[in-house]
Amino acid sequence: MNYYLYLSLIPEALIGSMLPPHEFGMYFAVGTRKRTRGEAIFFHVDSSFKSKDFPFDSLEKRCVPNSNGDPKRSVYLSIYRALEHVPVRYLKELYLVTDDGRVLEIGQSEYKVKPVQELHLYQELSPVNPLIASNLDPITFCRTITDKNHVVHVPKVVFVELLLGGLAENPKQASAYNLPYKNLDHLRDCLNSLL
Repeated sequence: MNYYLYLSLIPEALIGSMLPPHEFGMYFAVGTRKRTRGEAIFFHVDSSFKSKDFPFDSLEKRCVPNSNGDPKRSVYLSIYRALEHVPVRYLKELYLVTDDGRVLEIGQSEYKVKPVQELHLYQELSPVNPLIASNLDPITFCRTITDKNHVVHVPKVVFVELLLGGLAENPKQASAYNLPYKNLDHLRDCLNSLL
């Protein structure tokens, strides 16, 4: 086996490649005629991962050097609902890639519970991408959005918590001059409705 596995979040896909993570990130963002330019977020998936949900037998045959000897850059195993079929225990480093190919590696770490904060702002990344104001802490939010007993749910979710500064405690009156969000009045209204 001479390939790496990557779980792309934007767009969602499971991809095999002969390129190591940083080279893959540059290729994936700046790339070829197929994907000319764009930001990318992907996980390096442990090479021991196998699943009947993906055609791994074809990966062995397709992820081989090109006729000129260059490494195979990408072999797609899935372009739909890949996230829900890759167990978290197989996810390794996370890579963020700018549209000009700069790659940032983020290693694994334990989640550290922060001091209690009343309000939160979450940006879901995959499989859907709404911006959500919530009064749920990150762990409760994750459990809620993936709970099959709720009308609106997803099987798995990747999201980030965005900074709210003083709006987390006082959405009506706190200063928001340093926050990069559009339509701050609407955000204030949404946060205030959660109190």
